[in-house]
Amino acid sequence: MKRFGLMALLAAGITAQAQTQRVNVIPAPVQLQEAAGQFTITSQTVISADPVFRESAALLSEQSGIPLQGKGAQTGSIRILKEILRKQADSAAYRLVIDPQSVKIYASGRTGALHGIYTLLQIMGTQANQRVLPAVAIADEPRFKYRGLHLDVSRHFFPLEFVYKYIDLMAMYKMNIFHWHITDGAGWRLEIKKYPALTQKAAWRTHANYMEWWKSPRHYLEEGHPNAYGGYYTQDEARKVVAYAARRGITVIPEIEMPGHSEEVLAVYPHLSCAGEPYKQSEFCLGNDSTFTFLEDVLREVMTIFPSQYIHIGGDEADKSHWKKCPKCQRRMQHEHLANEEALQSYAVKRMEKFLIANGRKLMGWDEILEGGLAPEATVMSWRGEKGGITAASEGHDVVMTPGGYCYFDSYQSDPSTEPLTIGGYLPLSKVYSYEPVPAELSADKAHHVLGAQANVWAEYMPTTYQVEYMVFPRMLALSEVVWSQKDKRNWNDFKTRLQAHYRLLQRKQVNYYRPSVQLEPKTVIDTVCKLTIVSFETEQYQPVIRYTLDGTRPNAASALYTAPVEVPGTAQLTAAVFRDTMLMGRPVTVPVHYHKAIGKTVTYNAPWSGSYPAQKAATLVNGYRGSLTYGDGQWQGFLGKGLDVTIDLGTSQPLESLSIGFMQITGPGVYMPTEVKVQVADDPKAFESIPAITVANDVPPSHEKLIFKDFRFVLSGQKGRYIRVKAPVQKGFLFTDEIIVY
Repeated sequence: MKRFGLMALLAAGITAQAQTQRVNVIPAPVQLQEAAGQFTITSQTVISADPVFRESAALLSEQSGIPLQGKGAQTGSIRILKEILRKQADSAAYRLVIDPQSVKIYASGRTGALHGIYTLLQIMGTQANQRVLPAVAIADEPRFKYRGLHLDVSRHFFPLEFVYKYIDLMAMYKMNIFHWHITDGAGWRLEIKKYPALTQKAAWRTHANYMEWWKSPRHYLEEGHPNAYGGYYTQDEARKVVAYAARRGITVIPEIEMPGHSEEVLAVYPHLSCAGEPYKQSEFCLGNDSTFTFLEDVLREVMTIFPSQYIHIGGDEADKSHWKKCPKCQRRMQHEHLANEEALQSYAVKRMEKFLIANGRKLMGWDEILEGGLAPEATVMSWRGEKGGITAASEGHDVVMTPGGYCYFDSYQSDPSTEPLTIGGYLPLSKVYSYEPVPAELSADKAHHVLGAQANVWAEYMPTTYQVEYMVFPRMLALSEVVWSQKDKRNWNDFKTRLQAHYRLLQRKQVNYYRPSVQLEPKTVIDTVCKLTIVSFETEQYQPVIRYTLDGTRPNAASALYTAPVEVPGTAQLTAAVFRDTMLMGRPVTVPVHYHKAIGKTVTYNAPWSGSYPAQKAATLVNGYRGSLTYGDGQWQGFLGKGLDVTIDLGTSQPLESLSIGFMQITGPGVYMPTEVKVQVADDPKAFESIPAITVANDVPPSHEKLIFKDFRFVLSGQKGRYIRVKAPVQKGFLFTDEIIVY
């Protein structure tokens, strides 16, 4: 693609010089050149614009407080000017030039003008004095055309004022798609005039707390009942949201769930279910023509509100067992020559796609819509990893990447023991930033089908707007750079530096963002040649002061200063913490360094590891590396069925002192401690059948919901052997372990 050259920027009269006051723009522009001098906004400063940009200029005036001039331009003004930057009538590209005399935004169309406006507002909002702007020349355009942020208002209903604030923050960081999840089993949130019961009852449930409702019989109440929790948006309110977003360059894509996640609909219109009774299931009956009549009626009204190209139909997590037992569904399958229930779902998706196409729209759905065959023109939103997106793109379909491991903002963003309860997972800011939307496995000729990426905000554990803000920001800023900035412009350390200025902007916008943690995250590297461990530390703090000890004692202001990775031979208890002046911040982290006897030895798996969580396969449990806060880090090995049962061959018979093995528990995604751990030592593995095991019982109850780690420790003093067998049966769900440490 053609890029703006620096010569074009310099021709605007800006000379690049060393500048002490940095311009910190997120997402990173294609080109940014700072210059000497500054532009000062005074009482005489006005905004002017070419006629085509008058509406955009009015938006800048409203958000900056600078008056909009009627016509003409003058020294000391902020000008928005028409310039052909691309052949497209409304290119997303723009130029922003700030010099001591003026501020100029150049764009060929409204989209580019809005991008320039929000870059200017960012520069203002990140300065200590918002009226003094450093001189700079910026040339910019987005990498991806789809830059999305989702909001679930079904599980917890959020007021219009917050939706507007959410959209404003999206616009500030050039996110351009607002995916509004407005229907789900927890509550229907949009007025549909033909079906009033959807807002008279399906929008109101018995419990305000979603998880309490989920564990209850999951019933609904009439609007007006004293105990009813919920709410909905009228069609006029929804139209106002659409208009509000459009003015800021954002498209609203509504999601109307089908065929699953629809228990709220079936509670008030039970004839649309296979059972024909309320509170029996969550899936529409796909053998019932009334189902399609209802869905088409609803979508007709939805399309009068939302002019978006795409209508999202969900399509995820449908329980197909109801269709297997339903005579109507089975007759449909026979009549349409459908091989199975996956094909039945595909039939329904394709039927809805034909309806949408006939009305000038396109269908979008979660990656389950691939099951049974993808609708001809459907766009896939890939959430269960990237596999669905790769498959769809390889078949010539457009995709939006939103894998849970990188884009689910309902995951923990720091140590779960220090954070409010969430559904699980671990997604720190740095991991969001590391995401690359175009998978390496996708052939180059299919890469253009990746439209972009989206973050999803599921509200099960977010009952308030404050909690939503806490989970979304600043992670959204990291994703904004992923989907906007050119790949070669992305640099984590540079982003982290620029982010420091944006905390001021978020504070000014009264955003309850997640504050950077003072906790340290240790990283270890095992040097098998020198038989030592190299320990380094990462932290969300900017340019932190870190002090450490090697004997396990609590560090203080006089302890060793961490300036480079620490090399530790043998065994040590490396304890470190962040200091601000002389005050220790947060909790010290202790890294038990173990260059132990089992490192690099052969491990025989008497029961297999889970194919979904192989970690480092046969090397995992004796590679010297402990797992981090997430079981998806490649060091935690997962087990199902019989659980863990391994035999370590130390190579020679030798005296032993101790053994320990670590496990984790986080019940949200179904990860539990073993019921117990058993250890046996022998010189001949055949002898295990007759040797009594040493047993350590688990003392962590399955009701403990937050993330917890436990090392099961064994005293082996006096024992000698070559082989060690370790067994840990599954309690329920998954079992995860990281390292067996032997001395």
